[in-house]
Amino acid sequence: MYAPEQLFFLLTGFFFLALVFTLLVNSVFMRFFRTFGIRENAPPMVRWNQSAKPAFGGIGFFIVFLFAFAAFGVLFPKADDPFRPELVGLLAATGLGFLMGLADDAYNTRPLLKFLTQVACAALLIASGTNIELFGSPALDHALTVLWVVGMMNSINMLDNMDAITSVVSLAILVSAIIVQLLTGTATDIHLTVMIAICGAIAGFLFFNWYPSRMYMGDTGSQFLGVFLAYMGIRYFWNGPSLTGDLEPWRQVSMAVVMFILPLADTTTVVINRLVRGRSPFIGGKDHTTHFMSYAGLTDPQVAMFFAGLGSLSAFLAFVALRYIPVWRPLYSFLYLGYALLVFGFLFALTKRRQIDRPL
Repeated sequence: MYAPEQLFFLLTGFFFLALVFTLLVNSVFMRFFRTFGIRENAPPMVRWNQSAKPAFGGIGFFIVFLFAFAAFGVLFPKADDPFRPELVGLLAATGLGFLMGLADDAYNTRPLLKFLTQVACAALLIASGTNIELFGSPALDHALTVLWVVGMMNSINMLDNMDAITSVVSLAILVSAIIVQLLTGTATDIHLTVMIAICGAIAGFLFFNWYPSRMYMGDTGSQFLGVFLAYMGIRYFWNGPSLTGDLEPWRQVSMAVVMFILPLADTTTVVINRLVRGRSPFIGGKDHTTHFMSYAGLTDPQVAMFFAGLGSLSAFLAFVALRYIPVWRPLYSFLYLGYALLVFGFLFALTKRRQIDRPL
């Protein structure tokens, strides 16, 4: 339908359209809805930056997401069916996550309701045909899928603890998934169009979220991104085929862990440290890996750039795995999982340094 050059310029233009749209819609929100996500009567929240800022960045993400679905049917009318069951499930799960996040930003919902909604998001994906295929047992695969979706929704939410961190990490994960799609699929797949659009939306949001930020993405953004990234993680990493088209369990595990090592490492570190101190893992604090990098002397922008660098390295490893490793061998699992363990070990060890600047 399109020549390769036309397709390149079309998708590139789509990225910049999403970026400009996000800039415009967030500018409008900044002008007219300055108090959204700021709850005067809510219990005090523990944030790295104590200044109150509106939390509506996620609204732009979801608008661009819906627009990308609609635009795909116009740009590629014969390329793909935008209403396949797994895509309907993605729409339903992300919509539910978005609405729950919106309610949480507006009314501070109860943790149990939040958890049950996250489980429902996972159930929607499973019911529509999206689940991790690792064990060969539906019960075990479904249980792992629920754990993955719920865990990722909470990990992305917890990672949103410093300006720009969640944005740059999410961008790196999506770029990795785009690389997988381009190497193993076609450029006219709806997933590629949607991911490029979300990348543009995140890039536009970064204009307002880079230090010193003027807005947060809030639970509206983190819960939407959590579901969206969990889905893409299942499709491109957990269930991502090799260049030969075969599913290889150790490749699946290695790729998923490496591509999502930053949110996984931060959440795991925080949970372990809080449990050791006898604190609830679900109560906020200034004890995230990003915070300890600041205690070690880095500025907030430097911390964001460091995480962006690690995310870019993961994207490069995704390219190497698919371009140069047609058959997965134990050595590759050792190298990839060793890299993930090294990143986790470094970030975890950093939290054992004596704090200097700010109390928990």
